[in-house]
Amino acid sequence: MSEQQSSAKGMSQAHRIVRATFVTEESVYGVLLVSGMIVASGGHGESSWRVFWSVAVTVVVFWAAHVYAGTVAHHGLDHDRVVGLKESFGIALLRSRGLLLSATIPLFILLLGATRAIPDPVAIWTALWAGVVVLAVLGYIAFHRRGASWPVKVAGSLITAMFGVALIVLKAVIH
Repeated sequence: MSEQQSSAKGMSQAHRIVRATFVTEESVYGVLLVSGMIVASGGHGESSWRVFWSVAVTVVVFWAAHVYAGTVAHHGLDHDRVVGLKESFGIALLRSRGLLLSATIPLFILLLGATRAIPDPVAIWTALWAGVVVLAVLGYIAFHRRGASWPVKVAGSLITAMFGVALIVLKAVIH
């Protein structure tokens, strides 16, 4: 295999991993869950440390529930084929990775606030805006892989990002 073929194969594998892990409905849902939790728990002068733990625990609970629900949903008969519990659990684990991974950037930013590397309010607002950026990127990639024109990619990116902006507006109104 030539170096160019090997590189192309590696890029293809990387593309599949990104597509299967990051650009999924679970990823979008995870970013929105994290942002919603930051809005709900990050008000009234709460510390980044408290918000970090609130978000982290909630994401793990939702992830576990998602894996359980996926396991139950995939277990049994599927197109005249029996799907065993182990295979069903594997499918559910694979599909739900995006929900966990989508929390990493905002949680890292909150951890910066918790360790006093940045002030708490800056950490909380930055984590929320990071969610908007992640949503924009997810929207752009989703439309790109469907072969959309650049105006449609940008529109898809902006529409996806607006869900995060809606949560920021909610935080501004509530707190």
